[in-house]
Amino acid sequence: MRSGEMARVYFVGAGPGDPDLITVKGLSLLQRADVLVYTGSLINPLLVDTCSAPVKIDSHGMKLEAIAETLVRHARSGSLVVRLHSGDPSLYGAIVEQIQLLGKAGVDVEVVPGVSSLFAAAAALKTQLTLGGVAESLIVTRPAGTTLEEDEIGELSTHRATMVFFLGTAHLEDITARVRCPPSTPAAVVYHASWDDQVVVRGTVADIAGKAREAGIERTALLIIGGVLDPSGSGHRRSHLYS
Repeated sequence: MRSGEMARVYFVGAGPGDPDLITVKGLSLLQRADVLVYTGSLINPLLVDTCSAPVKIDSHGMKLEAIAETLVRHARSGSLVVRLHSGDPSLYGAIVEQIQLLGKAGVDVEVVPGVSSLFAAAAALKTQLTLGGVAESLIVTRPAGTTLEEDEIGELSTHRATMVFFLGTAHLEDITARVRCPPSTPAAVVYHASWDDQVVVRGTVADIAGKAREAGIERTALLIIGGVLDPSGSGHRRSHLYS
């Protein structure tokens, strides 16, 4: 850090899991980092191994204040500090509260976006999340749980949109029981999208929860509901782009 330059922390999206799916800018920062702070339970170890930073800190189990103090201390020392988040930091990444604490300490931030797991899941399913004649909108949401008292699953599911549920693997049965769409609506669960142990389970709203459990999926998966999962049976019309 040059004299008079503001201390800075880089919040980098690691991508969905496959180490090759981090952005070029994100990888460059990772390879130049002096200090890497990451969540070991969410980041692929192969990606962490590409970083030769002398200081690597697994923040799993650390409190917000402890994480912020660590980032501030190293940034003020002149180190290039990377805070590595899974997927894209803007989706359930909990970066705002970290940025607020860093701002109070006089530390600047730069956010480098990443490939979200929802896009990796769509790639695994070989489909689009928006599709002409089927769904022109995408709803990204999560069910109520430990950190969310109420959700809007029922109301949101009345729209003609593709729905992607984060943080809902433990609540598959509850989610599929409350969505207000026909039981025959296509659905899929993708575990560890883009990882080597990726698992894709297809079904309908009526049976996807049971199929996912039969496949042994209990965590770290996305639930997707919508006609885009079966374009041939959902009124898909050819794009004007190629007409």
